[in-house]
Amino acid sequence: MAEEKNDAGGTLEDEDEGADDPNLQLELNVFRAQWMSELTLSSGASDLSGRLLRAKGLKRTQDIAREEKATELFLRAVQEEQNGAVYEAIKFYRMAMQLVPDIEFKINYSRPPDADRGGGSYMDNNVDGEIEDLLSYFEQELTLESSFPKICTPEMDLTQMHISALPREILMYIFRWVVSSDLDMRALEQLSLVCRGFYICSRDPEIWHLACSRVWGRKCTKLVPFKSWREMFLQRPRVRFDGVYISKTSYIRQGEESLDGFYRAWHHVEYYRYLRFFPDGHVVMVTTPEDPLLVVPRLRTKNIRMDSVLLGHFRLSQETDNQTKVFAVVCKRNEKATEFQRNRFCRRNPPPEAEHSFHVGLHLCSGGRQSFSKLVWIHHSCHITYKLTGETVITAFDLDSMYTPFFFARVKSYTAFSDQPL
Repeated sequence: MAEEKNDAGGTLEDEDEGADDPNLQLELNVFRAQWMSELTLSSGASDLSGRLLRAKGLKRTQDIAREEKATELFLRAVQEEQNGAVYEAIKFYRMAMQLVPDIEFKINYSRPPDADRGGGSYMDNNVDGEIEDLLSYFEQELTLESSFPKICTPEMDLTQMHISALPREILMYIFRWVVSSDLDMRALEQLSLVCRGFYICSRDPEIWHLACSRVWGRKCTKLVPFKSWREMFLQRPRVRFDGVYISKTSYIRQGEESLDGFYRAWHHVEYYRYLRFFPDGHVVMVTTPEDPLLVVPRLRTKNIRMDSVLLGHFRLSQETDNQTKVFAVVCKRNEKATEFQRNRFCRRNPPPEAEHSFHVGLHLCSGGRQSFSKLVWIHHSCHITYKLTGETVITAFDLDSMYTPFFFARVKSYTAFSDQPL
């Protein structure tokens, strides 16, 4: 026990001596000073970081506001350029580029801008507005993508020349070959689904104006009441050239009585009338009992080798009651008698030479889902003109149940080949 007390006393004495040591006090003071300086620096760093964050947030807000203002000015410039005000467009382009130099690459066209801004709206309520806005949207995209926009760009690397390398004039000439002289506008619409550039080319007003001129003649110079030539071609009543109009007539006819008088035969008679219109104003009319599967392929051209074929011209007439009528005059081909026939019947009195022509009047209307797919009879007569006297005899036929309406049937083979461009 005495030893333990002596040890404790020695320990207390050592602590008192260490407390009075000046070196230890100096080290403690240095430690406290260093500790306080670290605390002061940490608090100052937190204040500095807060100020930096606030400055960054303010700068970010300013950048967003500047970009929004530049977007507004750029869209306003695009709108002015579309309206033809080039100088105003340049002014707004310059103002937008001064705010954000690369603003043309930062504009997002996926959503329409506000109505109160200069950019306008890309969407409309009606279908025609959507088509027109889509056309403007594609044109803007191609313009903004490059200073020298191309109609289209290849999706993969090619070793051969791509169609995008062709000038726009040559590409439009190719499109005219696609439409062809048969006015295959359906192929043009399908071609517009390839890409944005083809969509823009397929909406070229010159192509649709040429198509309208082929249908309604050179007098077709005014758009009113339509907004575009394409709208006129699609909505104005017209006959269709990519198929054939077919009328089927059937009836029951009483036959002759048998020799023993026990029974009398009844015959079911069935025949077809075919009308094929061509864009150059020609029309072909055929009346035959043959099935459409045999006759329709032979009506692709005007050079048809059939005995019952009638060739002629047609015209469209727009009446005051907003009804479109088709009037056609058809006649048989002039077949010259052979030398053998002339020598054989030279002693007989030849019949008076006469020209037979048939005048047909039809009312054009829509049937079912297809537009302009039905033709209803309104007139049919035969005109016989004697060459010797110049007299004309007209015989009008009664339009009874034997004159059934014509219904249109599209034939793909009629527009499978292009003979001439539009």
